[in-house]
Amino acid sequence: MSQVFASKGDLQEKNVTFLNLGGGAYAYTAEGDPNTGIVVGDDGVMVIDTQATPMMGERVLARIREVTDKPVTHVLLSHYHAVRVLGVGAYGEPEIIASQGTMDLIAERGRQDWDSEFERFPRLFQGHESIKGLTIPTKVFSEPITIDLGNRPVEIFHPGRGHTQGDTVAWLPDVKVLFAGDLVEYGATPYCGDAHLTDWPSSLAALRKLMPEKLVPGRGDALTTPGQCLEAMTMTEGFVEALFEAAKEARTKGLSLKQAFDLAKERMDSKYGDWVIYEHCMPFNVARAFDEAGGQEHPTIWTAERDKEMWAALNG
Repeated sequence: MSQVFASKGDLQEKNVTFLNLGGGAYAYTAEGDPNTGIVVGDDGVMVIDTQATPMMGERVLARIREVTDKPVTHVLLSHYHAVRVLGVGAYGEPEIIASQGTMDLIAERGRQDWDSEFERFPRLFQGHESIKGLTIPTKVFSEPITIDLGNRPVEIFHPGRGHTQGDTVAWLPDVKVLFAGDLVEYGATPYCGDAHLTDWPSSLAALRKLMPEKLVPGRGDALTTPGQCLEAMTMTEGFVEALFEAAKEARTKGLSLKQAFDLAKERMDSKYGDWVIYEHCMPFNVARAFDEAGGQEHPTIWTAERDKEMWAALNG
């Protein structure tokens, strides 16, 4: 593994794609960087995940303005990670929607997560000086809701825990377009540092039942056929299960965290090692999987200090 901490050395800009999925749905993707979803109705626009800073959010807004001059009336947080939510200032004063589980994470670890993610991956926080503070939802839901953007209803619900405790998806049933957040990745490594690995497969099962024909994952290209959608969900589940099985085996054998990390890498490198941010994610992933395999249900809060201590221990 590289001695450079996390993605400190990742400085290369990515090419952005803005893809029309039909039915007012668009995908803003950037070669494995965090994706943003857009839904356009007659009355307004919903942005699904804002990017990390207002400066980066303004780049999304510029693409939106290529297709509509309608206001951004709603922002949906697919979950809480700073890299997904702190760019809300680019979009005016929209209603900010999140699940109760996401709201609880913001209250518990909002500032720590911000500091941690900024240290891990500074390229994704361009213009960080423009961030006004934590993004606080103005509409928090526990049961499924529907937002009508004007002849464009968007169904919003929490299918279960997985990537975080608050994972939220947006679904356009008439055109079968799913915005899955980081519950689903495509050719990009699932980040599991705040995950609930036991629950993740059942949450994916709930998404499969929708039978999406197009899907915007948290990272990776937008998917435009039912086969690709199923493939992405299957690949994500396979990664999660392989990670957790390695951690459970390490616990059964009485191995240390470092030994668990080495075991997981030995098992997984050949299949997943070329996925985007694999080396970045694996130390955090194994640390969380090892905790959960040991009976710790609620993920420990990551801090900038804890990040570096863990990285040094597993990289030694």
